[in-house]
Amino acid sequence: MNYKDLFAPPPATDCNILSLGAGVQSSALALMAAAGEIGPMPDAAIFADTHAEPASLYRWLDWLEKQLPFPVIRISAGDLAETSTRPRLSGRSGEYYLSHNVPAYTVNSDGSAGNYRRQCTDKHKIVPLTKETDRIRNGKPATVWIGISWDEIQRMKDAHRDGVQHRWPLIERQWTRRHCIEWMEARGYPSPPRSACSFCPYHSNREWRRLRAEEPEAWAQAQEYERRLQEAAKSVPRLDGVPFLHPSRVPLGEVNLDADANQLEFAGLQTLQNECSGMCGV
Repeated sequence: MNYKDLFAPPPATDCNILSLGAGVQSSALALMAAAGEIGPMPDAAIFADTHAEPASLYRWLDWLEKQLPFPVIRISAGDLAETSTRPRLSGRSGEYYLSHNVPAYTVNSDGSAGNYRRQCTDKHKIVPLTKETDRIRNGKPATVWIGISWDEIQRMKDAHRDGVQHRWPLIERQWTRRHCIEWMEARGYPSPPRSACSFCPYHSNREWRRLRAEEPEAWAQAQEYERRLQEAAKSVPRLDGVPFLHPSRVPLGEVNLDADANQLEFAGLQTLQNECSGMCGV
């Protein structure tokens, strides 16, 4: 059986919305739609802003927005660096807790390793995107385009919402991330950055090195965020552990980032690929 038969476009709806992470895949998808290579033309693209992306991502988004014949709607659930490091007082238990967590790696008091449960994608990407999609479609059936590529096919997840269906145009073409880059290069477009928060614990060593070398402000922000997160965790009695941004569980500024391949690093990347349904990193 041809894989294209398995991943054919879903039934057409009157409302088409592009989930725009502003990374390689979703940017290529937006530009292909603008060029008429994928249709119908989206009614809008939605960018959920965590206020925590490197400056290069926002510069790219400003450029990309000018290339598109449909609007880019920027929404936000707040500054992730602030919401995820602000201890909150529970009215039920009277204890402090942290919410909007990033998937930090922890060292517990007994020396064992742990992880924070990832809440950032849901609270700062999925929830605001869902609300804005519902506002735009205003009760009409809608198709949400997601820029997952063929090399990340395991990230495909159905919408599971009445009146909303997901579509993956790059999967329909069996396009990988490399195809997207080649398509943009062939048309003289600049290279988009990777879409991810500066302090994302799922960064590879290569990405951490890139931030350190090319975006020192983002690199400094990540180190400051790690310190803030560790300080906030001290206020939460039930959190038995010190959080870190790197799977080595060493302060970010002290990590040996020279190795490209190690089992801890790949474990984090695999978790991202298996769990995230295309709201981050595309």
